[in-house]
Amino acid sequence: MTPHENWKLRKRTRATTSHRYSALRIRAGDLADLAAAIPVAGAAGAEDSTGLARLLKTQSNGASGDARSPIVPNFTRRIQTKIKDLLQQMEEGLKTADPHDRSAYTGWTGIALLYLQLYRVTCDQAHLLRSLDYVKRTLRNLSGRKVAFLCGDAGPLAVGAVVYHRLKSDCEAQECVTKLLQLQRTVVCGDSDLPDELLYGRAGYLYALLYLNTEIGPGTVCQSAVNEVVAAIIESGKALSREERKSERCPLLYQWHRKQYVGAAHGMAGIYYMLMQPAANVDPDTLTEMVKPSIDYLRHKRFRSGNYPSSLSNETDRLVHWCHGAPGVIHMLMQAYQVFKEEKYLKDAMECSDVIWQRGLLRKGYGVCHGTAGNGYSFLSLYRLTQDKKYLYRACKFAEWCLEYGAHGCRIPDRPYSLFEGMAGTIHFLSDVLVPETSRFPAFELGSSQMDKKVQKDC
Repeated sequence: MTPHENWKLRKRTRATTSHRYSALRIRAGDLADLAAAIPVAGAAGAEDSTGLARLLKTQSNGASGDARSPIVPNFTRRIQTKIKDLLQQMEEGLKTADPHDRSAYTGWTGIALLYLQLYRVTCDQAHLLRSLDYVKRTLRNLSGRKVAFLCGDAGPLAVGAVVYHRLKSDCEAQECVTKLLQLQRTVVCGDSDLPDELLYGRAGYLYALLYLNTEIGPGTVCQSAVNEVVAAIIESGKALSREERKSERCPLLYQWHRKQYVGAAHGMAGIYYMLMQPAANVDPDTLTEMVKPSIDYLRHKRFRSGNYPSSLSNETDRLVHWCHGAPGVIHMLMQAYQVFKEEKYLKDAMECSDVIWQRGLLRKGYGVCHGTAGNGYSFLSLYRLTQDKKYLYRACKFAEWCLEYGAHGCRIPDRPYSLFEGMAGTIHFLSDVLVPETSRFPAFELGSSQMDKKVQKDC
């Protein structure tokens, strides 16, 4: 049973009736001024002014510190201290982790990705060398069967290539790229039963290719290889749409285990998001005629609350996770706004943000897949897009919640130190709050080499 399937099984068997939305009620003393938060439709200036000044630099508080950072120095120090503390806990806990789990989702590749992130943010060479240690561990034990970035061999190979590139070990980096491209035959095979979703499927492999071209440089993976994978995803979506007689309403339809999921992990939002990446270089006509109407089809499936169903057949407004619900769909909407330049997508994204703000502190924990850190990333992404400090404030409030790691009665995940279920993901989020302009949801959002160079120049 895969990590995500195991999580789904636990989800069905655990009682969740104590709270309709699986979100934590805020106890007295927990994030006191979160309870006094803004009306969700307000502007940044309408936020609780005391809380805003305590976390972000404003004209009124005259905060000093690093002029490049919008975060006040005291809160920055709190985050930095917590990162060090959590890293120590994580390293101790990893001593008993599954030695055979190579995945980015719950295994050693995810830890390597975290240390690569810490190197990006701090320019501390020790983090890069620590990432290399974990990369070497994963590359010795590739399965040769699974192909996606998060739950397959593409993750270890892509992260390995980037780490070796950063260390100027070009031969080792190229060897990783070559092995990654050898997986492509399975990905583009028309007779394959490979899904199209992000965790196990073609969209996850496509992310690996785009990740290399973003992190190492354009042309690391030739455009023809990218085009082949895109074509396979498009053809698969068209085929299911014809089969379901939805070609006019939803030209690209996808399913996983015979269920048409909506969200980022297993669903159409994650697939459409990846197809809209500029690095994918999808034909503009395909984007306009096939991807755009499919996105609009999903938009019309949202609940009155502004949240989205986990699948087209599910009418329960309950999950507010990156994997299922508004925190994943919001990324698709933001990307659609950037690609199609239509205000309706930004408006919908802002409404998703309000849902996450109201319901996004989760009993499931502090992780990125179905936890508070993953929900916090939606605010960082919307801040980067709009430059509205309201969303940075919201990200900081979710980060402040994470600073009390373990104090809120959240469930302990099966892989408590991993990137997507556990502590490593929380550390990743906290480190991105320190550099919000270059933040990125791990193994999902693509970075900018130009912005990364600016961060490293500022180190």
